[in-house]
Amino acid sequence: MNKLLTSMFALAVASVTAVSAHAQEIKGDAKAAEQKIAMCIGCHGIQGYQASFPEVYRVPMISGQNAKYIVSALNAYKKGERKHPTMRGIADTLTDQDMADLGAYYELHGKTEPVTKAPKAPDAKVAALLQKGACISCHGDNFAKPIDPSYPKIAGQHKDFLFVALKSYKVENQSTWGRNNGVMGGIAKQFSNAELKAMASYIGSLEGDMKVVPQSKFR
Repeated sequence: MNKLLTSMFALAVASVTAVSAHAQEIKGDAKAAEQKIAMCIGCHGIQGYQASFPEVYRVPMISGQNAKYIVSALNAYKKGERKHPTMRGIADTLTDQDMADLGAYYELHGKTEPVTKAPKAPDAKVAALLQKGACISCHGDNFAKPIDPSYPKIAGQHKDFLFVALKSYKVENQSTWGRNNGVMGGIAKQFSNAELKAMASYIGSLEGDMKVVPQSKFR
């Protein structure tokens, strides 16, 4: 029995390793994505565009975002770890290659020189909240250089979107708009909504790499 369990475990590890290696081999093609972005530009390619679910907020800026994070986010919608119905419906139609292509496209879309200036200092109350949440440990000192490209840049992101996103980690599977992430869930649940809003407001006020680049049909 022990030998059987050992063999099964070894096979499972080998399978996971093979899948991971396959995933790592997928290289995004920004040019190919030009034929795949129609589903994205209706929201993310319009200046000031607002979503109304679960509340009114500006949709996130994705031009200039890390490619690996875009892929990670799309996979989270596809798996149901993020429960926004519209994004789930879109992600369900995408292959791994599609996601990689879209990530490559938006990482380069409207790209400018990365932010190098030190961020403005928060007031003492917000500084204490950010320290309690250990936010810089993943998102970087200026919130624009995360320690891993699968984490998002958040400096300069729309503050109303950041607030909605942070709140969504507090509800997880209890809502049609929750986000199920052990790390972010544990962090967000430490704070009141008022505290999350204060943190989002500060981070959104910083200079960042992301922007909204209007697509040609919407200019």
